[in-house]
Amino acid sequence: MLPHFFVIPHSAFDIIFPHVIKIPTRDFDLEKTLDSGQVFHWKNVGNGFVGAIGNLPVCLEQEEDVLKVRCGATPQPARQRRALPRVIARYFALDHPLAEIYNSFPNDPVMNTARDFCRGLRIIRQPKWECLATFICSSMKQVAHIRQISLALRKLFGQQRKISNQLVYSFPPAHRLAQASEKELRDCKLGYRWKNLRATARLVSSGQADLEAWSALSDTELGKHLCALPGVGPKVANCVMLFAYERLRAFPIDVWIERVLRRHYFSRRKRTTAQRLRQFTESYFGEHGGYAQQYLFHHARVASRIQRRARSDMR
Repeated sequence: MLPHFFVIPHSAFDIIFPHVIKIPTRDFDLEKTLDSGQVFHWKNVGNGFVGAIGNLPVCLEQEEDVLKVRCGATPQPARQRRALPRVIARYFALDHPLAEIYNSFPNDPVMNTARDFCRGLRIIRQPKWECLATFICSSMKQVAHIRQISLALRKLFGQQRKISNQLVYSFPPAHRLAQASEKELRDCKLGYRWKNLRATARLVSSGQADLEAWSALSDTELGKHLCALPGVGPKVANCVMLFAYERLRAFPIDVWIERVLRRHYFSRRKRTTAQRLRQFTESYFGEHGGYAQQYLFHHARVASRIQRRARSDMR
């Protein structure tokens, strides 16, 4: 069990969010983890972040190897306070052996650069329904747009929570979205995705798609079950397998990753099929391919962002 204790407020974060609990960490970067395209609802507040883990409103700030945590608008019961470090540690996968994971990465210049840039980034353990629904909404959308959709769904269908002067919203349960009207979902900027989201919500809420029971399935069977859901293809299925089911071999291939693979690993081939790319990633990146993918993905996005700013400054 991780040690925890209350601290006397001494920073701006403590003043805004009293009753802070400190959790010691190793090899963890909060900002990189939350900015890496895994989750889309965390809000930057001062030097920290505000969001929800399931229905639990949480405020977080990192100071070197210490994660400062505040939960709720009022002091929590002692039992809940004692459980909070375990909840946070599990969500951010602080038990994942990053040194071992790094050693499993392929030794090539592209992977080495991404690893060094993304050190401390961890694969979050997300609630299954929340992860599945969010990535159904992510199809053909940029991160900024996914964040807007996530917030709209949370505001309209989720539960509002308050932490000091900050409002956060839980992600709506499947049964709530299963009952939503087309207009309500379209108002959340879902576009054509509204139909897939509601159809999948109905399967989950009825028990036809038992997301918890699917945890016992093999990677192959889990992928098949996920791909049978409306709005779920290989990319979304692999995201859900990685971020919700902790299948660390899963290697989602989206536009960013396909670009990286073709540019750096298949540059001499004019034509490379999607199947060939999948086969390559499964064999080349191995048992921690999901971590490799996330590092390549985040590094590519940030590098592109920096290049865009540099070009803009030159105009």
